[in-house]
Amino acid sequence: MEHLNIPPENHVRVLGGQGWVGLIDRLGTESTIVNAARVSFGKLKREMDDRDVTLLEYLISNRHTSPLEHVVFTFSIHCPLFVRGQWHRHRTWSYNEISRRYTEIDLEFYTPEKLRGQAENNRQASVEAAIPENDRCRELIAAHNRRSLELYEELLSKGVCREQARGVLPQNMMVTFWGTVDLANLLHFLELRDSPHAQYEIREYAVAIKKLIKPLVPHVAAYFEKRGQVW
Repeated sequence: MEHLNIPPENHVRVLGGQGWVGLIDRLGTESTIVNAARVSFGKLKREMDDRDVTLLEYLISNRHTSPLEHVVFTFSIHCPLFVRGQWHRHRTWSYNEISRRYTEIDLEFYTPEKLRGQAENNRQASVEAAIPENDRCRELIAAHNRRSLELYEELLSKGVCREQARGVLPQNMMVTFWGTVDLANLLHFLELRDSPHAQYEIREYAVAIKKLIKPLVPHVAAYFEKRGQVW
């Protein structure tokens, strides 16, 4: 039996190698999309041709997205809790997660390589430049991680149940979950999360997902690339 917090074979590392996202399953192809769009004609095609590509681009540009819902991906995501919280706001995904009610092994914590300053004119944003005391602040975070873990382990040793002891673990604890989503809703997720307005950490995961799915939906990727987006 494999541990879920070990990345699958097909994965991309993010956050300086501390996190990752992997593709573990999929259903459907780009041919599935155009076949779904033409289902009322009672015809089925196995390979994409130029007419199919034109139809695919028409569907996306005009937001006729129901045919895209027949293509589905399942990812395994290893990320900090605060990224997980942002991700779960996308309620069109299905989620299952490692629970600290059941296991206390393999605890990890995310320590940013570069700590960003607060933007002066945007309460929810940061600035790219690292703060002057970057190294010192990273040491403070690492020390807090150690103290939190020591307290958690001490509570367990005194008989406190896992479901209560986990309450002392910080928001930068790493968590692993599965997320399943259809292509239409995945494209919406990528539009929002691979954006200059998105938080840097979750944006790294969005960029990684593009790398994973581009070989599987090359004409979809090409459509967005023609419109100036990076895939």
